[in-house]
Amino acid sequence: MAEVAMGGGRFEQLDGPFERYDRSVVASNDGTELVDITTYRLAIPWFRWLFALPVRWALQRREPGTGRPPNWAPPDRLNARQAHVLGLLAAASLSAAFVNTLFTQTVNFAAADFGISKGGQGLAGVIVRCGIVIALPFTLMADRIGRRRVMITLAWLAPLCSAIGALAPNFWVLTASQAVGRPLGIALDLLIAVTATEEMPRSSRAYAVSVLAMASGLGAGIAVMSLPLADLGPAGWRLIYVVSLVWLVVALDLTRRLRETPRFEALHATAHPPQAHVRRRRFFAIASVAVFANLFVAPASFFQNRYLSDVRGYSGGGIALFTVATATPASLGFVLGGRIADTVGRRRVLAMTLPLATSLLVLSFVVSGTPMWLCAGFGGFAGGVAYPAFAVYRTELFPTARRGQAGGYLAALALGGGSVGLLTAGALLDRGWSYGQVMGMLAGGQVIAALVALTTYPETAHHTLEELNPEDATTASLG
Repeated sequence: MAEVAMGGGRFEQLDGPFERYDRSVVASNDGTELVDITTYRLAIPWFRWLFALPVRWALQRREPGTGRPPNWAPPDRLNARQAHVLGLLAAASLSAAFVNTLFTQTVNFAAADFGISKGGQGLAGVIVRCGIVIALPFTLMADRIGRRRVMITLAWLAPLCSAIGALAPNFWVLTASQAVGRPLGIALDLLIAVTATEEMPRSSRAYAVSVLAMASGLGAGIAVMSLPLADLGPAGWRLIYVVSLVWLVVALDLTRRLRETPRFEALHATAHPPQAHVRRRRFFAIASVAVFANLFVAPASFFQNRYLSDVRGYSGGGIALFTVATATPASLGFVLGGRIADTVGRRRVLAMTLPLATSLLVLSFVVSGTPMWLCAGFGGFAGGVAYPAFAVYRTELFPTARRGQAGGYLAALALGGGSVGLLTAGALLDRGWSYGQVMGMLAGGQVIAALVALTTYPETAHHTLEELNPEDATTASLG
């Protein structure tokens, strides 16, 4: 953080992530040495406890005048507003991820309760993904009336609609309820990414993605850790949907404390906002990566629980343990990947990690026992390193006036690719293909996605959004 001398051995915050900061250098009681006393309060809601010790250690070991951030911190120094917004967005990510994960994690148990085949599950996954048309109007409205108002609306609606699944009388009513609830969660997640991109400084956007991805992992993990409820009986899975209501607390907090992004306010403060268009070449490059990557990612995540249950004989508790244990390394990968993407560059991260991640995840559907756990864990770690570099492109390369719109269309196309993967996987599994064979074939989509990204994506690290999108000249002073 940056300090300013106030005289008399006192220093106050000039710039940094604190709501309150005061540092005093005073003589000890016996006058033989100087004592450095710092009192502060982090401006990070919800996750202040997570940063308490790292910040304390960093302040104790700081080297005055160097300005070097600790290794775990973002490359740029965040101010109080940016730290506050990032904490709120991370809380919103918990809710969005839980809602987005809910149907995927429970579909196997609901299908067993209602007697639905693997092909039927794949069809249900496609139906839920087709609900993305519900999300598109919200992303378009966010470009017109603001990110804040739409995000708050979604933060209330997504968990409420998802919780309706607990009352479903049959599998297809459950599917219909999640075809509404899940897209609302996706729209919330999209606007979280848009807001983070517009709030963060130039060299810390991928870091913000990594923080939000960790929060999303925790939200999804809460859905996974709720799976033992499904072991309480054939209808135990319904209790997991009731857990959705917990996230109304997040909606209430966003209503009270979330503010509109300065870039959106600056753009719409002008009498005649400049015309902005989505560049087709950029859009098609990112869209093709989203489609081809999801040919593999969607079925790999959707059918994992069925694989563990049917092939490896895992119970709900066993599946929860496996998922949490193998997903934890991915959270570490998010941190490392976000920092590397911001300092070294996005494209290098993708080149190093995507092939490794895909290969290991395919192997996790082939081997058993300890090798299966190791492949899933290390594959998740490599995928976590790649994720911030991949995800940050979806918002960086589009102007403020069209950022929500572009994100909505990209999400729709990504879900389309995932739907093709789900239908293909479900049909092949019903015909007797092994999980390893199916995932190995669909992994070809990841190879294509990596090639497109490496050959067409520009390097965006260290560039402001206005440099990447010159039509945003009205917001250039925001940096």
